[in-house]
Amino acid sequence: MNGFRVGEDDFELDGRPVRLLSGALHYFRVHEAQWGHRLAMLRAMGLNCVETYVPWNLHEPRPGEHHDVQALGRFLDAAGEAGLWAIVRPGPYICAEWENGGLPHWVTGAVGVRARTRDAEYLGHVDRWFGRLMEEVVPRQHDRGGPVIMVQVENEYGSYGSDQVYLKHLADLLRERGVSVPLFTSDGPEDHMLTGGSVPGVLATANFGSQARASFETLRRHRPKGPLMCMEFWCGWFDHWGADHVVRDAADAADALREILECGASVNLYMAHGGTNFAGWSGANRGGGALHDGVLQPDVTSYDYDAPIDEFGRPTEKFWLFREILARYAQGPLPELPAPPPSLGARASVELALAEWAPLSAVMESLGGPVAEYAVPPTFEELDVDRGLVQYTLTVPGPRRPYPLSVRGLRDRAVVYVDGSRAGVLTEEEPTLPEPVAGHARVELWVESLGRVNYGPRTGEPKGITGGLLHERQYLHGVRARGLRLDAFSSAEAVRGVPTASEASSGRPGLYRGTVEVHGAPGDATLELPSWTRGFVWVNGFNVGRYWSVGPQTSLFVPGPALRAGKNEVWVLELEGADEAGAVSLFPIPPLPDTGSAGQ
Repeated sequence: MNGFRVGEDDFELDGRPVRLLSGALHYFRVHEAQWGHRLAMLRAMGLNCVETYVPWNLHEPRPGEHHDVQALGRFLDAAGEAGLWAIVRPGPYICAEWENGGLPHWVTGAVGVRARTRDAEYLGHVDRWFGRLMEEVVPRQHDRGGPVIMVQVENEYGSYGSDQVYLKHLADLLRERGVSVPLFTSDGPEDHMLTGGSVPGVLATANFGSQARASFETLRRHRPKGPLMCMEFWCGWFDHWGADHVVRDAADAADALREILECGASVNLYMAHGGTNFAGWSGANRGGGALHDGVLQPDVTSYDYDAPIDEFGRPTEKFWLFREILARYAQGPLPELPAPPPSLGARASVELALAEWAPLSAVMESLGGPVAEYAVPPTFEELDVDRGLVQYTLTVPGPRRPYPLSVRGLRDRAVVYVDGSRAGVLTEEEPTLPEPVAGHARVELWVESLGRVNYGPRTGEPKGITGGLLHERQYLHGVRARGLRLDAFSSAEAVRGVPTASEASSGRPGLYRGTVEVHGAPGDATLELPSWTRGFVWVNGFNVGRYWSVGPQTSLFVPGPALRAGKNEVWVLELEGADEAGAVSLFPIPPLPDTGSAGQ
């Protein structure tokens, strides 16, 4: 039988054994104009395949409202043109350190814990979505002349649930929608994960970062036959805001890769190139160890992942070590590295002057959704806010003596004003204002989501004020609320139309607008905001992501295709307040550390 298939011991292509040397590269984390370069870097590292997730929430922000689903098809075409096979992981849940694990807020807001189960309402949404999504996958399968050789059923389901009816429904659905290439699942190499996440008759693969022999032994107890594959070889890791930057020693990662290949297995590097969580799409974890039920740990904007190809598309020490190992398994000489993307000229470093400022109230009035009064505070989901913030306003009745004012179920962060004066910043861990509030008083809370949980039992939990507002023990009712979605900034005309204030900003929260002049040809750059606190930045309408002074990330990647020669428009949405003379600077890409491998 010709074509790509799963054999008893190996993957087979036209009847011959073949080993998959794959790398994860998410099309939605890389500017489309740079896909070709990143795919060529995968080929140069010695890979023959690329793997990508598909984020449902990116492509269907509202029910039935599809946004550029064709991007997946264009990426798969680019992979084929680069000489790579492709593995597609369509979810519907993807984890991926992505907002809500890729599930739309309007789905999880409606079905809650019934998501990722056989629930009819949930499956109705999935069935409709897959009907559209598979239009991009099916025509590009290997048996039809395209690059797609495998499609995943769900994602690491054994880390979450045990609904075999649900998994079988997804596998059958993919076949019904025209998927003819092999299906597979991927789970951690633990008995309960493989038991919960595997599907009879579907290839099972394992995800891990080390101890390949022991991991494959566990997999073999569950699947005595079939190709061995590490579907996610974690060669790096991701960062959380307010935590240390995570790195993995390059030699240690190379030893782990060597062990996988010595087992005769195929591999998918997670990540080969991580890219960037543009536009506030970063997800979040819950701490608390194995149960993932503790403190919120929001992910940073960079998804560099300490990958062999860094966020800017450059080869790291890990790249060269991996290339040396992978070359032994190649069918011929490895291709040379592509020319690097242009970087902003060394003399183009410039400090931006953001002369225009509009307070948050004016931004909300111009770009926010409708305002209404509710008995209790509505959640982000009830206000149809995926990424962004919600303004809650209420009155503490009076007269009454001062009492503590607290927020129950706050997710995630609230800047609070009492009678127009800032009274504090509240979080889930610190939900009570430092000073008691007397009545009569007007209270205003600007609540921001720092990213929905993407892994574990609290995936899909709602955002905003989820448990009410308390003055001492008394609930406060009659709350006015309106939401501001980040995609409201997609219209440059609307953003430019936000009225500016006549007085100086004095570093207050709000929208700052200005321009920067790029002399000569534009190129990749970094943007730094050393005296700002937290918010988002747009360059020529392209949202380069969230910044936050707590680190560890201290600059934002600006892809060269987002810049242009001459005047460039910059918007900064500051949510907590900056130094009065807050500087914003654009720099060329910093040089790579010297690892002694640059000439390889």
